[in-house]
Amino acid sequence: MQPMDTALHQTLERVRAAVADSSPLRIRGGGSKDFHALQLQGAILDTRSLHGIVSYEPSELVVTVRAGTPLAELEAALAEQGQCLAFEPPHFAGVEGGVATVGGMVAAGWSGPSRASVGAVRDFVLGIEIINGQAELLRFGGTVMKNVAGYDVSRLMAGSWGTLGLITEVSLKVLPVAPGEATLRFEGISQAEALQRLNQWGGQPLPLNASCWVEDNGVGTLYVRLRGAVAAVEAACHNMGGTGMDAAQAAPDWIACREQTLPWFSARAATDCLWRLSVPQTAPALALPAGVAAPLVEWHGGLRWVQAPRSMGAALKALAQQVGGSASLFRAESAGQISAEAIFDPQLAAMQRIHAQLKQAFDPAGIFNPGRAMVQG
Repeated sequence: MQPMDTALHQTLERVRAAVADSSPLRIRGGGSKDFHALQLQGAILDTRSLHGIVSYEPSELVVTVRAGTPLAELEAALAEQGQCLAFEPPHFAGVEGGVATVGGMVAAGWSGPSRASVGAVRDFVLGIEIINGQAELLRFGGTVMKNVAGYDVSRLMAGSWGTLGLITEVSLKVLPVAPGEATLRFEGISQAEALQRLNQWGGQPLPLNASCWVEDNGVGTLYVRLRGAVAAVEAACHNMGGTGMDAAQAAPDWIACREQTLPWFSARAATDCLWRLSVPQTAPALALPAGVAAPLVEWHGGLRWVQAPRSMGAALKALAQQVGGSASLFRAESAGQISAEAIFDPQLAAMQRIHAQLKQAFDPAGIFNPGRAMVQG
């Protein structure tokens, strides 16, 4: 434990010095998510020295891990025990050249294909340790699922992008790998039909876990992943129809969906940005602006990826708002351009005030991650 304690002490001293000098810090793990920022400002505070699994109790379904630990290392340790992070956090390491860390996973708050069925990152955070903007080491929550004290503060850190504090350690709920899994393919169906089917299935006792609708050369295909008890998965396959996919083919495809390396993502034009539209699952197919191709739809209709020029941002945001959702720029045209934009619309001024108050409470000097924005979702 001594190297870890030394690393934590050095990190605390670094924050104290920054507070004393009013010098902004850019909290950075492996850098796999550097593409998503308003700006990258401040001296880099590298968290990778805060490394290692502190405790892991497979029988309790709880793991406590240091923030700088590579996400792949944690996932490998869980896999040895037949367990996993059910929300499937994306790494974005292969494309971006960085290495995803546990702290970055929580700070970004991004979940993978199964998010609509199992919950988001924040739903699995049991406790957290942070250094706030006054160089105080604080703990919230705990390491048991029934813990209540400070629980909301722990969850608040998911999606805070390091703007409220530097995450040093986190306790997470893990789950056993489902004994049964299957992927069904439904070819030649429109987006509207796919959404209708997903809504119908959502009202039935089916082990739905993930879904993806994508159009290739004008032909739409819906992929649905089932996970759960073997008998439940087999019964769902029989009742839902479609074509069963070979597991050896389906598994890499779902990883490619999570990591945005599917052909649909790779084919993005150099002049287009990648937009993330978060809408109710029951929202109909959106009438996208002329010239914009059909979206890639995940989360049973709740997440829709759109490739469009930056100039169409206002139109996309208006479309999402009309159905009770929101739109944000996820990836810029190129790695050298700013990707994220201000996420608050004028009518969400109250939410903006709340976030400003949180920032004042946790980081009054504003030293942590200027150019980042909290995204609770």
